[in-house]
Amino acid sequence: MGDSSIKSLLCIDNDAGPQKIGFLLLNQFSMIAFASAVEPLRAANRQANKILFEWVVASPDGQVSTASNGMLIQANTGIEALQECQIVFVCAGVRVRENTNKAILNLIRRLDRNGAIIGAICTGTYVMAAAGLLRDRRCTIHWEHIDGLSEEFPNLDITNDLFEIDGNRVTCSGGTASLDMILNLITQTHGAVLAAQISDQLIHDRIREPSDRQRMELRSRLGVSHPKLLAVVKIMEDNLEEPLVQTDIAIKTHLSTRQLERLFRKYLDTTPTRYYLNLRLARARHLLRQTSMSILSVALACGFVSASHFSKCYRECYGRTPRAERNPN
Repeated sequence: MGDSSIKSLLCIDNDAGPQKIGFLLLNQFSMIAFASAVEPLRAANRQANKILFEWVVASPDGQVSTASNGMLIQANTGIEALQECQIVFVCAGVRVRENTNKAILNLIRRLDRNGAIIGAICTGTYVMAAAGLLRDRRCTIHWEHIDGLSEEFPNLDITNDLFEIDGNRVTCSGGTASLDMILNLITQTHGAVLAAQISDQLIHDRIREPSDRQRMELRSRLGVSHPKLLAVVKIMEDNLEEPLVQTDIAIKTHLSTRQLERLFRKYLDTTPTRYYLNLRLARARHLLRQTSMSILSVALACGFVSASHFSKCYRECYGRTPRAERNPN
């Protein structure tokens, strides 16, 4: 395991010129995650009134990369320029497996051998894992993809943190967490005062710590504050692979089954059974979209006893079969 600082790995020498950071954009990358990483670098140069950072943007084929929102980003260099970067971030987004190939994996392995710090933004963590660069390292990924990554790479040490810095490996959950990650890097390399000025400039009221959680608190996500209901939902979220029966959940939260029914009707306009089923189906949807697990394996991982029962429930919820979800075209 490494430490949580990359300062010792970077050559910080004001006379040596700017630090060069590379971004490898895979197709369907997350635009907000990419922009949130680049903009604080631009702001750092502006605030310092000197070029502290330079960045290069490359694509696997040297051409245009298409973001998940459909916008096009033209590479400003060929992939060979990544060899000159001290840090290279693999930026990905939806359908990362379909947009990863052997050439990409070999490229980041080569960059690693040449001494670059390898980083990942959003689902770029999958690419690092597939390249074998995350063995014995902490890593993180967008919360929506944690289940899929852990199913495919069961030995990875995956956290739910905003970003992880473990030695010469940097992984970020994506979204606006990229901003906090880069501000943390700037703090380590150029000081907290500059990082605070950049945060203020970008109207970012607090530089979050790496260990800050990705998701909103359950209270905020549900829009309710009833402690018993929150306790019930937490138990459900923690037991998706082996679902608990309603009576057991009621006992664990010191409620009667009738009280449990009333709470869900009053605050969530549904039944406990339906809510629990929808949680399991939502997890199944993530696994279908993000992994190559068989439909039966997905069904079992989400607490269904058979593929046929799973398919029936899935079709009733989403209007399409699990097979159609996996192959939308």
